[in-house]
Amino acid sequence: MNVDYIALSVPVFFLLIALELAWALWKKQDLYSLPDAISNISCGIGQQLTGLFFKSFLFWGYYQLYTHFRLWSIEPSVLSWVALFVGVDFCYYWFHRFSHEINAIWATHIVHHQSEEYNLTVALRQSWFQSFFSNLFYLPLALVGFDPTTTLTVIAFNTLYQFWIHTELIRKMPRWFEWLFNTPSHHRVHHGSNPEYIDKNHGGTLIVWDRLFGTFAAEREPVVYGITTPLRSWNPLWANVHYWRDLFRLAMLAPSFGEGFKVFWAPPGWRPQSLGGPEYPRPVSRGAFHKFRLPIQPALAVYLALQFALVLALASFILFQAPFIPLARLLVPALWILLSITTIGLLAGYRKGRFIAEIIRLLLGAVLCVVLVPQPVFMLGGLAAMAVSILVLLRLHQRALLRIEKPENTPFQGT
Repeated sequence: MNVDYIALSVPVFFLLIALELAWALWKKQDLYSLPDAISNISCGIGQQLTGLFFKSFLFWGYYQLYTHFRLWSIEPSVLSWVALFVGVDFCYYWFHRFSHEINAIWATHIVHHQSEEYNLTVALRQSWFQSFFSNLFYLPLALVGFDPTTTLTVIAFNTLYQFWIHTELIRKMPRWFEWLFNTPSHHRVHHGSNPEYIDKNHGGTLIVWDRLFGTFAAEREPVVYGITTPLRSWNPLWANVHYWRDLFRLAMLAPSFGEGFKVFWAPPGWRPQSLGGPEYPRPVSRGAFHKFRLPIQPALAVYLALQFALVLALASFILFQAPFIPLARLLVPALWILLSITTIGLLAGYRKGRFIAEIIRLLLGAVLCVVLVPQPVFMLGGLAAMAVSILVLLRLHQRALLRIEKPENTPFQGT
C-alpha cells in the first residue's frame, strides 16, 4: 500500500497557513481574503478527491512500462535516490514548462494561477485534471528502471517542497540557496501576470533548469498576481472548466479544421489571423491593479466559514480513510463534497440561483446522512447540522443577504 504523503501533510499545511495568517494580521499585511482562501482550498479538495479515483488508472502506464520494458533494474541506494530526485525534478520542469506553452495543458494548469492573492493557500489551489497530462512526463523514469512506489514517493516530496514557496513573508533566502533552489522570490515571479514574468521559473525544487534552458527571471518589479484575463469567480468547478470552454469556442470559430485543431496545441493567446491573430499580455502595474474582492456581509461570511469547515472536515476524513474503504463507497460522499464546494463558491459571488443550489445541497446532505451513516449518533448529528444550516440559510435569505445587488462598476464575469 502506497503512503499518501500529501494527505498526511494536510494538518501541517493548515498549521502553517494559520501561522502565516496570524503573522500577516499582526504586521497588518493584507495577504488574505476569505472567499479567495476558501476557493483555493476547495480546488485542492477537489484535486485530492478526484485523485482517489484517477490515480491508479493514471499511473497504470508507468507500472506497465516499468514491468515489461525497463532497461535496467535500479537497486535502492543513496545514489539512486539522489538520481531519482534529480530525474523527477527534471521531468517536472518540462511538464511545468509545456503546461505554460501548450493550450490543452494550460487549460488544466491555469487553475493554479487564478488567485490574485499570494499566500500559502495558493499552494493548495490545484487542478482536478492536471494529472492526466503531468504523469506522462514521468514515463521515461519507468524505462530507466525506477520502480513505481519510489517514484511516487519522490514526486510527492517534490510537490511538498513547493508548498512553502507560496508566500510573500519570506523575501530572500541566502544567495547560494537562491541560485540552486526554487524559493518564494523565484516562485512569486512565476505567478506574476507582468509581461516580463510570464512563462518564467518553471522549476519544482531546483531552479537550475530554468537557468540552463533560458526561462529564469529574477524578481525585480512588484508582482501582479493572477492570469491575464482574470477569472473573477470563487466557483472551483468553473475554475477548472472555463478555459476548456474558451478553447472549444475558439476552435469552433476557426476557419478550418486544421486551425481549429491547432487551438489546443498552440501557446496560450494564439488565435488564427482571421480572428485577429495572437493576443499578447498587456503591461500591468501593482499600484493600478484592482483585485477581485466583492463585499460580503459578516453574517454570510460566518455561514460560509462554518459550512466550509464542515465540508473540509468530511473531506479530510475521507482522504485519511480512503486506504481502508472501497472506492465505490466513497463515490457518493465525494460527489456531495464537490457539490458543496461549488455551491459555497456560488454563495460567495453574485450568482443567480445560489440560494436554491445551497438548499438542494443541504437536503441531499440530509438524505446521505440517513442512507450512508450507519452509526445513529453521527447520523443524528449530521441531520441536526443540515437542519440548522437550512434554518440559518432561510434567515439569511429573509434578510436579503443572498439577494444583494452587484456593486456599481464592479468588473465581473464567469460563474
